[in-house]
Amino acid sequence: MDDFKAVLVEYSSWFNEKLKDLFPLPQGAEKKVVEAMYYSVSNGGKRLRPFLVAETATLFGIPKEKSFPVAAALECLHSYSLIHDDLPAMDNDDLRRGKPTCHKKFDEATAILAGDGLLTYAFELISSPQASSSTKIRCELVSLLASAAGAFDGMVAGQMLDLYSEQDNASYHLEEIINHIEEMKTGRLIRFACEAGAVLGKADKKLRQALITYSRKIGVAFQIADDILDVEGNPVLVGKALNKDAAQGKLTFVGLYGLDKSKQMAKDLIKEAKQALLPFGNSSKTLQQLADFIINRSC
Repeated sequence: MDDFKAVLVEYSSWFNEKLKDLFPLPQGAEKKVVEAMYYSVSNGGKRLRPFLVAETATLFGIPKEKSFPVAAALECLHSYSLIHDDLPAMDNDDLRRGKPTCHKKFDEATAILAGDGLLTYAFELISSPQASSSTKIRCELVSLLASAAGAFDGMVAGQMLDLYSEQDNASYHLEEIINHIEEMKTGRLIRFACEAGAVLGKADKKLRQALITYSRKIGVAFQIADDILDVEGNPVLVGKALNKDAAQGKLTFVGLYGLDKSKQMAKDLIKEAKQALLPFGNSSKTLQQLADFIINRSC
């Protein structure tokens, strides 16, 4: 596990250095929104989603330098979602990764615009020739990311369902709704990260599906781990207030199944995720280690 952490830290440091070049500051007063955008996208984080893009692309001979624009686009979109999630009208959080959330560091209006800016910048990056020399691949990546982030069966839909479930979940089958929330809110971006690597590498249908299956298993396990951390994590390490889910009436895996069963579910999912990687043999070693990392992390 320590070996994997070193690999992840090395990639994260490299990614963060490359990210700086994507945010030149304008000269006018509008630079405030770019400052807020960069503040949020550079605010720590393990860079798991960009790392997944890089690692899955590597399976098909695509080096991390080539997959960087797609990885950066995904991280911009993910950061936009966190800015908006933290807003008073949503989760109302003051801290993100141990630092003031965007609306606390700047102001609410700037935070909203910074989220909008990161969302649109994500599509500027992923549609650029730097993302791929193939227009067909770029179009497919744009379509996949838009779907993963969207309001029909993507991240926005998942957030809406998550908010609605706080108010009234009595009319739903709880197991069905919590899995649906996870699949759209957390799982779709993780799926995109893995599928994007397959698209960049022009993978065949079988290998692409293997990575999709892997992504779905680790996506659910990731959300379960988050729910567990909210209950028994160290707030200093997690970097935000804990035990908020129960207080807000959120539907969580821990609330539905309890801690012990949730932990066992996560372990089972990680085992299944590793099995999905069998077609890749030893070349998937790092992705297997990442799966273990997801349920053993402390933040």
